[in-house]
Amino acid sequence: MLFDSLFLKRIKVYALTGESGTGKSFRAKLVAQKYGIEHIIDDGLLIRDNRILAGNSAKKEKTFMAAVKAALFDEKARRDEVARKLQSEKIKKILILGTSEKMVNKIAARLQLPAPSKVITIEDIASQDEIEKAIRTRRIEGKHVIPVPSIEVKRSYPHIFYDAIRIFRKKSLPETVGITPKIHEKSLVRPEYSRRGKVSISEAALSQMVIHCVDDYNSEIRIKKIAVKDDEMGYRLVITIDVPYGIPLVGNIHELQQYIIDNIERFTGILIEEVNIIIDKIIQ
Repeated sequence: MLFDSLFLKRIKVYALTGESGTGKSFRAKLVAQKYGIEHIIDDGLLIRDNRILAGNSAKKEKTFMAAVKAALFDEKARRDEVARKLQSEKIKKILILGTSEKMVNKIAARLQLPAPSKVITIEDIASQDEIEKAIRTRRIEGKHVIPVPSIEVKRSYPHIFYDAIRIFRKKSLPETVGITPKIHEKSLVRPEYSRRGKVSISEAALSQMVIHCVDDYNSEIRIKKIAVKDDEMGYRLVITIDVPYGIPLVGNIHELQQYIIDNIERFTGILIEEVNIIIDKIIQ
């Protein structure tokens, strides 16, 4: 099936954002019910009602970085599979979960969807106590939620399945006014990467790798400063350089950015979320 990009661009996208472990997947069905949304994108999966329609769960990955890449549909075959399913389902609305609005925008772009028209944060639908409790559960017990029934998860990902929980909203909360309460079953899973922990690298080691990559790409480029930031989605680098006169800037600098990302990710297994290059001087 060929993609109908115009059809995909007509889908109305909603976003639910919040840091990892704050309870987005736990509350996704509630948000979807409120806005009349049948389809959810969560951690690499396309979900409709109680079924996994397409994708590859980030929860099954053995490393944290592989899980991040799966959630971002880094693999072309997976994002094409989901895009085809989105088209065949002929949907009108979809809810995308992510740790930030930037992450949701990246997922939407990779699936050929428009940017979110409405962004809901976890703080909009959960109290601070509820968020902190969810974070404690994630950090101490390593438990994650997939918003589909246990029978669906057991069939697709039996090796990470842990338990099932059933949720019934008895009282009307502000965000559920006018909604008939329903029973939702969600699945608790324990990913491999949550047992093993996150791989990290020191700023000094990462800086040395950047210096090596730049020197290998073009030994005439001089590095003046490297700033490293580590956040939930990976590492962000800001590199200030001087470049020799005569180098075509646009094409070469973009190639250098990709060269740094490709080499560091390949040799370390960590994720480079962003490389920003600042040209301070053109040198003779």
